[in-house]
Amino acid sequence: MPYCKRDDAELYYEEYGSGFPVLLFSPGSVWASIEKWGPRPDGEERAVLNWTEVLADQFHVIAMDQRNARNSSGAIEADHGWDTYAHDQLAIMDHLGLEKFHTIGACIGASYCLNIARLAPERVCSVVLQNPIGRHPEFPTYFPDNVDDWSAELMETRDDIKPEAVASFKANMFGENCASPDLVFSVSKDFIRTLKTPAMLLHGKDKPHPAVTSAELEELLPDGTVFLKDWEQPDHADAQRDTVIGFLKTNTP
Repeated sequence: MPYCKRDDAELYYEEYGSGFPVLLFSPGSVWASIEKWGPRPDGEERAVLNWTEVLADQFHVIAMDQRNARNSSGAIEADHGWDTYAHDQLAIMDHLGLEKFHTIGACIGASYCLNIARLAPERVCSVVLQNPIGRHPEFPTYFPDNVDDWSAELMETRDDIKPEAVASFKANMFGENCASPDLVFSVSKDFIRTLKTPAMLLHGKDKPHPAVTSAELEELLPDGTVFLKDWEQPDHADAQRDTVIGFLKTNTP
């Protein structure tokens, strides 16, 4: 199994196809892993296309299990947060010798896209923000609750994860210490307003991916951003595929 080893983590990744690199950040909140691009456990297709398959005939696709999701493991420290994940993601691209790349992120992956574009703007050629997360006004604790459930699962088999570190991590990711507690969590609104990286937004419409988040992003993102409101498969699978691929090709150096 292919792993990128860091001082405090082992990160699992997979590669598909050939061409210009596209780094994928899967849906799944803090459980984000490669399998979540495919069908749900009951066999039902997700609204999001399986980009590992759809893009492989035209691009070099890199997918990964995020830290402490499925096949990847790593420390959880009090100072960990969005940048910890971004450095993991960049470490995989360094490990593969890939300097420049596109990104596609669904769900929490949209927040990863924005943050990696902030930290490494010279490397990220475009960001596709699909179903971005935010704080739903009716369900404000949804993502902090995810961290509680996820960490409880981890602590069943690991004694190195401390509740105090998890509490600080949760605040850094989704609480008072994150960059934008009422939007995408990972970056500030000022950064979004001044984003230089070409962007595409596929709007969200449900509890984890609030419509109000996508509406605010549409207002904040700079001129030239590509928007697609109706994209869910099966009804809009062709539009999702063709618009995203066209956007990636337009922004390939």
